[in-house]
Amino acid sequence: MSNDGVNSGRRRFLVAATTVVGAAGAVGAAVPFVGSWFPSARARAAGAPVSVNISKLEQGQQIVAEWRGQPIFVTRRSAEALEILAENEAILADPQSQACDSPDYIDPRTRSIKPEILVVVGICTHLGCSPLFRPTVGAADMGADWKGGYYCPCHGSHYDMSGRVWRGQPAPLNLPVPPHSYETDDVIVVGVDEETA
Repeated sequence: MSNDGVNSGRRRFLVAATTVVGAAGAVGAAVPFVGSWFPSARARAAGAPVSVNISKLEQGQQIVAEWRGQPIFVTRRSAEALEILAENEAILADPQSQACDSPDYIDPRTRSIKPEILVVVGICTHLGCSPLFRPTVGAADMGADWKGGYYCPCHGSHYDMSGRVWRGQPAPLNLPVPPHSYETDDVIVVGVDEETA
């Protein structure tokens, strides 16, 4: 067989160019396929535990974290606020937190692992608004019987400093307590149960 009139340099160039384009196409097809093996950042954030540092959280203050797209209220309560919790029971719809789905390891009155630290989902159980943190006892705009807690500005639901709803409010349930645990004295991990931590 004769190769007369065949430009072998051109043939090598075309073979090399076709190989490069083919390899690029194979890589281009493989990247999305391999990428599908790993969850997106949004998917990871949706269910991933969240660490909350409370080392600088002072008595009477609250910080807000986010877990699964929901606000998480983390509050450091004073000794006075903890004493008032027992006084509130007469005005509460569910003082022992029996109607809401809370982790078994929390105290029903303080609704916490450590009495001074409250961790609740900051969404009103009525229609999903975010309650305001109102810790001042007897605040002028809340009334003389206000003992501190949370107030939902959308429809007026009141919660005490444990996130327990007052009787006769639009909200039917206490603020939910998410699964959480303590990694250290100053770091709370929301999304990991105390029992399995």
